[in-house]
Amino acid sequence: MYSAAEITALGMDCLAEKLGVVNMEYFIKVIKRENFDYTKWQRDYFDTKEDGEIREEIKEFCMSHPYKGKGKVL
Repeated sequence: MYSAAEITALGMDCLAEKLGVVNMEYFIKVIKRENFDYTKWQRDYFDTKEDGEIREEIKEFCMSHPYKGKGKVL
């Protein structure tokens, strides 16, 4: 189990790696400004999916986005 500080650092590293520092800052600003509710988004997203659909999306994503980061895989 990671501490809050470790999770935050890993998340920031992932965002910076994928988006770059400027877009990472913009992403954080948008999330804070919009009062983003991840739980509601997750519920809305996953409730529309069929059982095997999520599994297929995960497989496709993993095949097209192999992990190349420096951090630990959770």
